[in-house]
Amino acid sequence: MSVLQQNLAARIDQALAREPADLVIRGACLLNTATGRIEGPMDIAIAGDTIVGTHGVYEGQHEIDAKGRVVAPGFIDTHVHVESSMVLPAEFERGVLPRGTTTAICDPHEIANVIGLDGITYFIEASRQLAMTLKVNLSSCVPATELETAGARLEADDLLPLLADPAVIGLAELMNFPGVIHKDAGMLAKLERFHNQHIDGHSPLLRGSELNAYLATGVLTEHECTSLEEAEEKLAKGMHILLREGSIAKNVTTLAPVITDATWMRCAFCTDDRNPLEIREEGHIDHAIRLAIRAGAPAIPAYRAATLGAALAFGLRDRGVIAPGKRADLVILDDLEEVRVAEVVVGGRPAADALAEPRPHPAAPGYNSVRREPVAATDLALDGDTRTHVIGALPFSLLTDHLEATPAEDPEIARLCVLERHGLNGNIGKGWVKGFGRVRGAIATSIGHDSHNLITVGDDPADMARATNHLIELQGGAVVVRDGQVLADLPLPIAGLMSDQNLAFVDDRLIELRAAARNIGCTLQEPLLQLAFLPLPVIPHLKLTDRGYVVAGPEGLRLLD
Repeated sequence: MSVLQQNLAARIDQALAREPADLVIRGACLLNTATGRIEGPMDIAIAGDTIVGTHGVYEGQHEIDAKGRVVAPGFIDTHVHVESSMVLPAEFERGVLPRGTTTAICDPHEIANVIGLDGITYFIEASRQLAMTLKVNLSSCVPATELETAGARLEADDLLPLLADPAVIGLAELMNFPGVIHKDAGMLAKLERFHNQHIDGHSPLLRGSELNAYLATGVLTEHECTSLEEAEEKLAKGMHILLREGSIAKNVTTLAPVITDATWMRCAFCTDDRNPLEIREEGHIDHAIRLAIRAGAPAIPAYRAATLGAALAFGLRDRGVIAPGKRADLVILDDLEEVRVAEVVVGGRPAADALAEPRPHPAAPGYNSVRREPVAATDLALDGDTRTHVIGALPFSLLTDHLEATPAEDPEIARLCVLERHGLNGNIGKGWVKGFGRVRGAIATSIGHDSHNLITVGDDPADMARATNHLIELQGGAVVVRDGQVLADLPLPIAGLMSDQNLAFVDDRLIELRAAARNIGCTLQEPLLQLAFLPLPVIPHLKLTDRGYVVAGPEGLRLLD
């Protein structure tokens, strides 16, 4: 008898109560995503990593008392860049699994834009050692556009060999939607290679016939909706709407009304980019569900979207419902409306036990990826005495305004520079930004979506140069400088994106960086990630890359003269 046959036989015996179940959740009220009802109390029996019994009474070798509690399926994060947690996958798991996120679908295009295919294969290998399920979508936009300098380039044929890996689902967010609409050859090639595979969307503000054209290529999901009207149109045109609650893009409260008894199966939740401090302070997908309920979404449809709706969107047939034959990922809740997680079971084991077990994790790639010579203040100088373009940064939004002003006349307009750091051309893009407050000093980071060049904002080129050079010394990270002195920093030596330390280290440094940013006059609650999205040209309306200002126009994206 094969190992699988032995496992199947054990499931049968435990389901029929011939043998005690490996684990029993005793006396639980079951949130049944299949029926949309709270059912029970009942016992839930688990054999190995699989549910084998519900709606009955079972004996278990190990038992968890869930009397007076509600048990829901494990939550699914349908679109996340683990790199934005600033820690490695194993530490990411330590942050999100106790919150009830038992499955996450990642797009490692942050690290891929720095070191290429090695970054994607690292995430695939890392996923094999986790207790939670980490699925991978293959990065479609490396680079995101031709209007910036990335550290790598991946074409369709580079990705195809990875498609057969069991950790891989399909093609990640198709960010260059102008390229798709205007029939860019590289985009069409990727769409051809991944025809009839899962393809994630990314089309902020796209509506009408242009949206139709984008969807006609096979795109299935959307996590960039910022208004209810946009979400309703995209839902009506067949897209799965992924309600996002990240650290900058916070859309769940606005979009919550889209979740109803009739639509939940076409909805799900995602975090996209969420830093570890907010995961610790507020939560992960549990926080998104909580916000949706508070904003008026019916509780059970919200849970169904976060579990079965997500599983349906991504073809994960073994999860999303607590039923015999499904993976035993369970969230035991003290409070349904407040999404108060008491305990988590992942793959049939208490999450605390799974996290405590020593596991070998692959060595992280991407050290020594900042390949740039130090800069001088004169390299970052820019005349502010004439009327010019200014980026209007909007709090908790990836979108920006396209302003025009005379920077010298407004003390809240700061200098902004994006410096190529991959050792390819030494470009420096220079511009202006409003929205950070009256900054006196400089903030800099090597997190600059999606090509991850160095980016710095401030009022003094000398402080900006000091901050940039400190990043080069750190081999990536974040720093706040005033009067030539480093007030706080966070080393991120793995591709300039992730720490090789634990979550507590990163959390403590982020607290220090936030305090230092306030100390130099920054008024944004989350300055680092807000700064990190200013070079992302595929998000309207005005951005700055290492090649200069980029604006969206009738013919797609273009550099301003």
